Amino acid sequence: MVVMALDHVRDFFTNVPYDPLDLTKTNPALFFTRWITHFCAPVFIFLAGTGAFLSTTRGKTRSELAWFLLTRGLWLALLEVTYVRCLGWEFNFDFHHMSAAVLWAIGWSMVVLAGLVFLPTWGVAAFGLSLIVLHNAFDAVQPEAWGPLSWVWVILHRGGPFSPAPGYTFIAAYPLVPWIGVMAVGYAFGPLLLQEPALRRKWMLRLGVALTLLFIVLRWTNLYGNPRPWTAQSNSLFTVFSFLDCHKYPPSLLYLLMTLGPALVLLSLCDRGTPRLLQPLLVYGRVPLFYYLLHLPLIHALAVLAAWLRYGRADWLFHSPFANQSVVVPKDNGFDLPVVYGVWIGVVLLLYPACRWFAGVKRRRHEPWLSYF
Repeated sequence: MVVMALDHVRDFFTNVPYDPLDLTKTNPALFFTRWITHFCAPVFIFLAGTGAFLSTTRGKTRSELAWFLLTRGLWLALLEVTYVRCLGWEFNFDFHHMSAAVLWAIGWSMVVLAGLVFLPTWGVAAFGLSLIVLHNAFDAVQPEAWGPLSWVWVILHRGGPFSPAPGYTFIAAYPLVPWIGVMAVGYAFGPLLLQEPALRRKWMLRLGVALTLLFIVLRWTNLYGNPRPWTAQSNSLFTVFSFLDCHKYPPSLLYLLMTLGPALVLLSLCDRGTPRLLQPLLVYGRVPLFYYLLHLPLIHALAVLAAWLRYGRADWLFHSPFANQSVVVPKDNGFDLPVVYGVWIGVVLLLYPACRWFAGVKRRRHEPWLSYF
């Protein structure tokens, strides 16, 4: 949750007008500032599936779990295209340009998992692995091949914009198929966490190392699993960058191996308990949706304040970045990375009291609506 905020602060505060992963323009600090945040979405969605499985060990029946996943999933998808877009990313209520990102993917993955939970765990695992491993085999299929249903392929696999009606644009930033697979595999991972601690740590470490090695081998060969091959660059460091620059939208097989493998290794190492110095970070993990719904408006508002103080205007921060607009952004807009990192730390600290309060509310009270946050 903390690392995720870094990426969003960078979105609003950086003075870099290009993709930080563009090897023809980037620098090491900028590259790794963006690359490290690649771990956020896969781990969120994988562990959301794991949490769904673990809820069955606390007395929740499969029918109750399915209903919860269905309703919470629809709630998250609705939040993405309303609150998150209007009050988080854009500060406007113009629905002519709508985008759907991580909550959209989590939400619809939960909706699908609501049906999968009635299968045996091995069946859920097989379904999820099939989506993750095979979806890159269909990269060459174009939306036009679906005719009038081209929008379905955009939402499920291709990603990008389409027009649901004249004058309206919908941007599927997180195509659903691979993310559904990630949540399903996370669900199937759940039984491992019920094992005796030493045994589960051993298997998490082995699994994490195996996935990481598989990433290295497949990426080295450039045979399958990522739309863009890696290539030799002007120096060894940038060659490593090319090797690590895997496709996120949609997440390729290699992107998921690259992120989930090391994440499982880290999970095995952290399974012995949280060091006292890091225990305050647990607060954010106990109220992830609450934190998410607060951090975007806060970052955006701080960006507006900085723009007003600097230029006396912030009109470009009230528009969809995907809309054709005549608003002129100041050429020197944004800040260098030290300021970005300073704002990031400030945002995380500012949100701590509210998150700690809401975590206390959830601990003391057990109304069903609290489980949706």
